[in-house]
Amino acid sequence: MNVKIVDLVQGELREEAWRLYSEAFAELNALAVQRHLMYRNEFDAVMDDPRVDKYLCLDDDDTIRGMSIYTNHLDAVPLISPPYFERRWPEHYREGRIWYCGFVATQADARAATAFGELVTQMYLTAAAQNGLIALDFCSRTDEVRHMSRVVRLMLHRLSGDVKAQKMDEQQYWLYEFPSA
Repeated sequence: MNVKIVDLVQGELREEAWRLYSEAFAELNALAVQRHLMYRNEFDAVMDDPRVDKYLCLDDDDTIRGMSIYTNHLDAVPLISPPYFERRWPEHYREGRIWYCGFVATQADARAATAFGELVTQMYLTAAAQNGLIALDFCSRTDEVRHMSRVVRLMLHRLSGDVKAQKMDEQQYWLYEFPSA
């Protein structure tokens, strides 16, 4: 497998990317409060946005086994607040050294772990070359079931030899019920 970094994904490759992405996140939409699956028009907009790099993990026959989106243009990422990053890490922000991973999707097969590892490695190398920071998000269910914060931290530790991880924020969703009403 190899990772190809592109700024646009079009044609049949986009259709293949959409299938991979939508299959990877469809189940999570029923398990997490916040929607984790972009609508098709949102996905298409991201695939057309040259500010967002698309990392494609390809098999020897150019089949997409995994993909991620990654950018240091924080204003290109919906639902995050660039001023938050500017306030917390002003020098990194000013110099464009904060990278945001919007998602990592892999095919649900025996090669998923390899594809995931290849994508994480390439994104790490991009940020590390600039002494940058990497930010990402995942829901609590994904962390509880797949232990993503620990997995990513261990992968980055193996790559860098030294990594510090910190939870930036946490959003909670509450439901108030009135059983006697």
